[in-house]
Amino acid sequence: MALLALLLALTPGLPASQAPTRPSPDALARAIQDRYDAVGDFTADFVQTYQGGVLSTTATEQGTVLIKKPGKMRWNYTSPETHLFVSDGLTVYSYVPVDNQVYVFDMPSGDEATTPVLFLAGKGDLTRDFTVAYAELPDLPPDTYALRLTPLQVEPDYEWLTLVVDSHTLQIRRLLAHYLEGGTSTFVFTNLKENVGLADALFTFRIPRGADVISSDNSFP
Repeated sequence: MALLALLLALTPGLPASQAPTRPSPDALARAIQDRYDAVGDFTADFVQTYQGGVLSTTATEQGTVLIKKPGKMRWNYTSPETHLFVSDGLTVYSYVPVDNQVYVFDMPSGDEATTPVLFLAGKGDLTRDFTVAYAELPDLPPDTYALRLTPLQVEPDYEWLTLVVDSHTLQIRRLLAHYLEGGTSTFVFTNLKENVGLADALFTFRIPRGADVISSDNSFP
């Protein structure tokens, strides 16, 4: 009901003097979580940009992503270099073809949202794991809302997240991770399609013959 009420409140066509104010951050977070709980899988194109940090660097990559909850992911980076992240829900593989190396990590157990991309894969809950507030972004697209998500427990990988959603459909448009060292990683999603029925086989990774396998006792970084 929270999502329905929010969508009705955002219906265009009211005069400016009668336009409703935006919902409270907590109400918006609940509506987004309710909507996202109904999404079992999705595909999208993405552009990932990293800015800042100790070295004040900027880097941009792009590709396609497939996600199936809980915990299954396939990030296929196509530019500027090809590499692949695949999770079958238990193990994460990072494959760099030019080096012929495969890094293997354990997927965090339970609902631990230790990285922003795991949040997208259903590891985490907006209303349970974060305090929420509206975020002010200089380049916020029209007809979107931006929520600042501060984890209730200190995370080793990021200080807070910013989630940008369409104000009418609540579909995710951007996810920003603000790192402890000052850098920011931004994922921008386009051509997002939900509940397409992704097969589990898409999230199976077979280590290429002759590849160096580097295992880690740590969970997904």
